[in-house]
Amino acid sequence: MVLLGTLLLSGCTGERLLSPSLQSDSAAVAAEAEAFPVRRVDRSKFDDRLRPQIVPFHEPFAPGSVLVDSGQHFLFLVLPGGKAKRYGIAVGASGKAWRGRAIIDRKAKWPAWFPTDDMRNDAPGLPRRIAPGPANPLGARALYLASNGKDTLYRIHGTSEPWTIGTDASSGCIRMFNEDVIDLYEQVAIGAVVTVR
Repeated sequence: MVLLGTLLLSGCTGERLLSPSLQSDSAAVAAEAEAFPVRRVDRSKFDDRLRPQIVPFHEPFAPGSVLVDSGQHFLFLVLPGGKAKRYGIAVGASGKAWRGRAIIDRKAKWPAWFPTDDMRNDAPGLPRRIAPGPANPLGARALYLASNGKDTLYRIHGTSEPWTIGTDASSGCIRMFNEDVIDLYEQVAIGAVVTVR
């Protein structure tokens, strides 16, 4: 099943845009509330820039929106007052990167993974569905991106391959450490705008 790991799939509404807990620098995970174990990442093995942190942010994006800077391997959750919460990410491998604007159309905890037809053509024998759990390529959470009312097939999601964070490794989706995507999941609303550049 190593093949699965290499083939990862990879505007505001009236809903709550930001949680008060966002101001904390920690991406705490309440283990008792999780359906599966969340394996914590040893952050000392990664560049400090990939740690979640509140940073100055002066781009023209509304609070509650998300900016993905693919070149820098950062995802920014825009906060009020010229700030953003920055997370380290992995992005699409060469030839698979996606750029554009979408909205978060759906959110899921411990989602099943359904490889696309193209992925299954590239990897005969790949199952049509991978059950939720720690080995699932989507990890602990998935934020589903839609554009013009249609699923883009791209996601912001956790990963079963944390060593890829900070690299160009996915099939176009935005990967995050599981504890980081859990934190982000709690902060963003359905309908939030996501810009990937």
